[in-house]
Amino acid sequence: MKSKSTPNPVLLRTLLIPCLLSPALATAQIALHYNERPPYLVGKDGQLSGLTGSPAVAAFKAAGIAFTLHFTPTARQLAMVKDNAGTDCGIGWFKNEEREGFAKFTKPIYQDRPQIALTTAKNSKVKDGETVESILGNKNLTLLVKQGYSYGKTLDALITKLQPVQHAVAVENVLMLKIILAERADYMLIAPEEVDGLIAASDVSPADIRKANFSNAPNGENRYIICSKNVADETITKLNNAIK
Repeated sequence: MKSKSTPNPVLLRTLLIPCLLSPALATAQIALHYNERPPYLVGKDGQLSGLTGSPAVAAFKAAGIAFTLHFTPTARQLAMVKDNAGTDCGIGWFKNEEREGFAKFTKPIYQDRPQIALTTAKNSKVKDGETVESILGNKNLTLLVKQGYSYGKTLDALITKLQPVQHAVAVENVLMLKIILAERADYMLIAPEEVDGLIAASDVSPADIRKANFSNAPNGENRYIICSKNVADETITKLNNAIK
């Protein structure tokens, strides 16, 4: 749904979410950012749902915290939180040491299943059932990564240690999948929950895509609400109390 007041919906779409608020809370309104990413974040008819969208919105409403919901690309979200110019929060982010240095986090709102490698059906080099180390350590394979993105503490640490050949991009998963299909990279890491939705959103044939499971994939990472440091500790506490 395009915003009438925003000329470029790719940069920002704003939906106002009504909440019952006290006058004191109204002065601390949060800009709550999301990017369309089924099944985690699904915006429709002015509402946000999904595996992380639903619990996040429910927590804000239950805590009585005023917020407006903004459709914002993920890289822009992180930049806004890091800039700390406003009271900005993002939905469904991983926590890592770097981010903890410039942001605040709530309690987890969701835990992923163990990540997999996504490749093309005809790419026999990315084998199912291999260890994470054998895939990441294979210098004949190119890993497609998103700039500024975390794959969780364990996988981030292995990527740093094993230094796989990488192709870094600043686009969302739909375009990343098309890069894989164009054979500009061999594989990307992804939580299995979002594969079917990603394929559907990418308008590609499921027969052209293959999921490769790791024999020793680490447990899925927790996803959190991330907030700029301008967001009051009291607000984080109220959200934590409301998160179920």
